[in-house]
Amino acid sequence: MDYRKLGKTGMNVSVIGLGPEHLIDKPYSQVEEVVHAALDAQVNIMDLFMPHEPVRRHIGKALGGRRDKMIIQGHIGSTMASVEGEMMDICRDLPKAKESFESLMTHLGTDYIDIGMLFYLDSEDDFKGTFENGLADYALDLKKKGIIRAIGFSAHNPVTAKRVIETGIVDMMMFSINPAFDLLSADEDFSLLLEDGDHTDLLVGVDPVRRDLYRLCEQREIGVTVMKTYGGGRLLHPKHSPFTKPLTPGQCIHYALTRPAVTSVLIGCINKEQVTAAVDYINQTAAQRDYSEAVAQFQRGFTGACVYCGHCQPCPAGIDVAALTKLLDIAKLDEGKIPPTIRQHYQSLAQTGSGCIACGDCESRCPFAVKVIENMQYAAKLFGS
Repeated sequence: MDYRKLGKTGMNVSVIGLGPEHLIDKPYSQVEEVVHAALDAQVNIMDLFMPHEPVRRHIGKALGGRRDKMIIQGHIGSTMASVEGEMMDICRDLPKAKESFESLMTHLGTDYIDIGMLFYLDSEDDFKGTFENGLADYALDLKKKGIIRAIGFSAHNPVTAKRVIETGIVDMMMFSINPAFDLLSADEDFSLLLEDGDHTDLLVGVDPVRRDLYRLCEQREIGVTVMKTYGGGRLLHPKHSPFTKPLTPGQCIHYALTRPAVTSVLIGCINKEQVTAAVDYINQTAAQRDYSEAVAQFQRGFTGACVYCGHCQPCPAGIDVAALTKLLDIAKLDEGKIPPTIRQHYQSLAQTGSGCIACGDCESRCPFAVKVIENMQYAAKLFGS
């Protein structure tokens, strides 16, 4: 298993994580199978937003003596539904949210949650309900007491997500990322792409708001874990994928993991076979991970924008073009005020932009017509080497 630093939380997490939402109402034996398969594969992070007591208790029992091997994202503001037929409520009532979060620890049989997640911040009402009704202050108090080690939040809307990050209280974010969502305007409802029907008309090009959100996270050391990696399964389906051909799990995972600040993809698994399929990403070749052909029909939407796919390699001068370009894109957010961590990452590269010999090999291989030579020259000027 590969691991990455989760922003400024101080935690190192597996690049493949577990989303156990499909285990609601499943028998303990099935929950145990999935959790043990993840643990045995050295998966060490899971998201647990579900307020349902049975699945929480099943997961706690399955973790057993290996609780310390799993980093848990537990949500503040996810409660059992008060309306018949609904599964859960997005709750901004502080007493109810506290009761649900504190019962999570009881159900799991633990006295701490690694990351306290402010739940589902997508709208102005969500933001106000969290920051004006005391939920954010509650999370800060939990962190001060050591009951949680870090504060995170979950979101699908990049505009609201940016606003939450700018409050300065969060350490990480869980966000929905896949190539289809990134081609969707921030003004559109992401859930439309999860519905039946052809919605390719909604995919207009790499959304600059989403792109800049990922860069902002890298700049501020906000680690990102990913939900909806497979687009609710639609990206894998031959009939329902918005692309001309379905993507593979490995292609979806690789796309998400190559976004700035992303540390882990949390894959919803209902059996050990799905855990194995996700973890198999670790052993895949670059060709198996390559998603560029699958999104070729929307090449115009990516034109000129590096998606860090690696087609530019190998570089005769030894430059890691994708890694360097990612750092350059982040630095451009606030030119002249490059964060020390970004500068350190740049300086630690084996070859910097000044090493570019302008041979053009990279540009001839780039599927998205990125002006690589120009970027290398600009990086050398901006970073001073």
